[in-house]
Amino acid sequence: MINRVSALVLRYMYLYRRSLARLGEVFFWPVMELLVWGFLTMYLESEDVGMTVSYLLGAIILWDVLYRAQMAISLSFTEEIWVRNLLNLFVAPLRTFEIPLATASVGVIRALVSLTLLSVLAAVLYAFDITAVGFALVPFVASLLLFGWAVGLVTMALVLRFGQAAEALVWGVPFLIQPFSAVFYPVSILPVWLQPLAWSLPSTYVFEGMRAALASGVLDGSLLAMAFVLNVVYLILGTLFLGLTLKTVREKGYLSRIGME
Repeated sequence: MINRVSALVLRYMYLYRRSLARLGEVFFWPVMELLVWGFLTMYLESEDVGMTVSYLLGAIILWDVLYRAQMAISLSFTEEIWVRNLLNLFVAPLRTFEIPLATASVGVIRALVSLTLLSVLAAVLYAFDITAVGFALVPFVASLLLFGWAVGLVTMALVLRFGQAAEALVWGVPFLIQPFSAVFYPVSILPVWLQPLAWSLPSTYVFEGMRAALASGVLDGSLLAMAFVLNVVYLILGTLFLGLTLKTVREKGYLSRIGME
């Protein structure tokens, strides 16, 4: 299994060698987001808003971890449709679970590269040290990776079921989640009737925990534990959804149709 997964990881990583578009997706957009939001937070800092500056910069960097993890699974699979390699992938001697496992591994690499790059730039340009969160940074990143994978499994299933018609969801789903994840503001800012929805997302606990850690230097274990519990639930649901969708497309012959789009 390790050899097959490693081969798929190498295949996806080789695509970045000669593709400026893929490299730009890893480096260009994260840097642009950091620059735009970073200079905005510099302005807010001049207006004496205290810890808000650190909260925003920390949120930008951590949100990118979730986004890269989700995109690695969804986009890698979508690219197989674009290059008409989907059927080849499913007739290869691979177990079904090895495909998302390989793309998730690519997501870890991409997220860590992006996290390192943004952390260095934030330190140089804005004197913000993400490690000020302390040891909590490690479980925060791990939790966001897990949730990104869960979301990626769902979007992969939707693309598998509906083909190119569902490709917009690859980019859209993360930004549907973002407003309710308390990324740039606390949950208390949301209307009362939306707050239960926010607390149903593991990402919310991470960003609330990040703000608490920056403010007090103490990790709230209850927030972190709840995030991981929800991650397990969402990963199970995402895996089941992908499995059922794959079974459906095989039984109804959608797989060959999508592979020829």
